[in-house]
Amino acid sequence: MERPDLSNVDPHIRAYIEFLEGEIAHTRTSRRTVSETAEEKPVLEPSEPPTTLNLVTLTAQGIAKRTPRHLYGRQRRAGMGIFDLDAPADQKPDFLTIADESQGLILFTNLARAFRFPMNKLPETEVRSRGQSILERIPLEAEETIAAVLPDQASGYIALVSRRGMVRCLRHHLFGDYLRPGTAFYNYREFGPLAAACWTPGDADLFIATQSGLAIRFGEKLVPPQGILGMKVDASDCVVAVTAVRDDSGVFLIGADGRGTVRQMAGFNPNKSPGGSGKLAMKADEVVSAVSVEPTDDIFIITSLGKIIRFAVDDVPPTEGVIQGVNCINMRADEVSAAIKSSTISTITYRSV
Repeated sequence: MERPDLSNVDPHIRAYIEFLEGEIAHTRTSRRTVSETAEEKPVLEPSEPPTTLNLVTLTAQGIAKRTPRHLYGRQRRAGMGIFDLDAPADQKPDFLTIADESQGLILFTNLARAFRFPMNKLPETEVRSRGQSILERIPLEAEETIAAVLPDQASGYIALVSRRGMVRCLRHHLFGDYLRPGTAFYNYREFGPLAAACWTPGDADLFIATQSGLAIRFGEKLVPPQGILGMKVDASDCVVAVTAVRDDSGVFLIGADGRGTVRQMAGFNPNKSPGGSGKLAMKADEVVSAVSVEPTDDIFIITSLGKIIRFAVDDVPPTEGVIQGVNCINMRADEVSAAIKSSTISTITYRSV
């Protein structure tokens, strides 16, 4: 029996139907056994052996959960995904990150303030479970929300980019164990609200993307200690992502409509200096995320309804030109909130907490 067209169904009823479909898919995955016939195909592919790495989902208002990464089965691109974070209806999942259970998280707010949060203070949960508030340890001011989250790291730099395109790069030790909770890392009245943050090695390029699909690339060593205008952003546009890249990197860009592409940096030349207007990186009505990827990585995408899909990067055809992208997740009355690549223990230096 084919799935009927639900486009004219009440959005609340449609969301409930999709929730039930996600629950059925998850149940089939968790009960999967080795197929006895060659014709049978699993709903999801086996993801990986058990790992201490966790996928953390978070809302801008501080509702969070963590779940072992290996519990998320790998689907093919454009699959249905499974429901994950159970948060209040007025708080959509806004952020994803992957961290080891022994790591800490660095949380940045729209006022450019930073807080550390130990992963072991966030209880481990199943894939589909209710999140919990972390605001007891992250006291936010009025009108303050979480703007970015990164796993702790004992080397490199953190690049902070405001919605207006201002950039500042800071060494890792400033965000270590002795970070005073709520320390502001730039004057948001001068720079504007924080939009995005990423780890950088110190000698790479920064790739900054905006909501309209424009992007700019320039060397991070060109950013002075006090910060600089990294990209001229139109008043009708805003920065949504920053990621560290090299000449052989690919950047996965995803729109709110679930269409994504891997833009090869070999076809996206760096500017000689920061401060340019950028050029079109992807055709999209609303880009929501951009992350540097390798062909062996997996991508995790989360939607406003809390639905997550995991698939291999090589499912997305790479391109050196500007395209609209391909379907990455089956979207119905929903939109993409965030995306992140999978990380591996061998590429991260952890700080104990």
